[in-house]
Amino acid sequence: MLKRTISMTAAGAALVVAAVAGCGSNVQPIQVKLAAAEVLTQAARKTAQVTSYTVDAVVNVKHPQQGGGKMQGRMVYQSQPQLAADLTLDTVDMAGRSLPGGARAVLQGDTLYVKVSALQDLLGSSKPWIKVPLTEQGGSTEVRQLLDQIQRFDLGNMTQLVTASQDVKAVGTESVNGEDATHYSGTFPVDVAVQQLPADRQEQARKGLAEMEDVAFDIWVAADGLPRKLAMNGSKQGATLDATLLFKDFNKAVSIEAPPADQVGELPQSAPTN
Repeated sequence: MLKRTISMTAAGAALVVAAVAGCGSNVQPIQVKLAAAEVLTQAARKTAQVTSYTVDAVVNVKHPQQGGGKMQGRMVYQSQPQLAADLTLDTVDMAGRSLPGGARAVLQGDTLYVKVSALQDLLGSSKPWIKVPLTEQGGSTEVRQLLDQIQRFDLGNMTQLVTASQDVKAVGTESVNGEDATHYSGTFPVDVAVQQLPADRQEQARKGLAEMEDVAFDIWVAADGLPRKLAMNGSKQGATLDATLLFKDFNKAVSIEAPPADQVGELPQSAPTN
């Protein structure tokens, strides 16, 4: 049961953060006459420089055997002075199992703090938070995969993926969170897109996209060349993925702090997994 609970938390968090963790500054206004493909190329370069941002995300998945699932949450991210993220999942529902009260995870460097009521009850802990040192050899594989997702996936990578599109086109100008942004629409083949990423990130990218064959996307890029909204959907043999992410507060100062020490318990080295 412990493994399943942690797995649900990590899987849900991974779905949300797979598209969001990492990004920078020194941006300049894009040229309105650029071709759609060139806008995406420039966006990929600019997002790779972002050092902090906030993202609101909704992810829906469906599998013919495992059923459907929904994640909805928000994450604040920074890459400097150290890697840190504060992720709140208000809705976690995977394959018919839900986490009452949702979940929260705070990453600070090599340490992950997880707050899940079901996990706290299962461990019989009086502390609301569980500390997971990610540098140790022991611990949960699922939680380690969450760190891997946070470290390896970033907005720059996601915009790099959409540059593989051969049919992207501008479809108009719209307002996103009160900002004017140009709306681009297209598709990209997953196998071709992930080959543009470093070799050690390609397999994780495929998993983050639920191993879809082709993905349709819509991306809204503001005048500074940074995406404000990204929507993706794809399907394969009855499995579907539908994700919408809204980005804001690029390069603004953030405060991501570990929970108070007196509220943190340790994850047991050996715990029930059934």
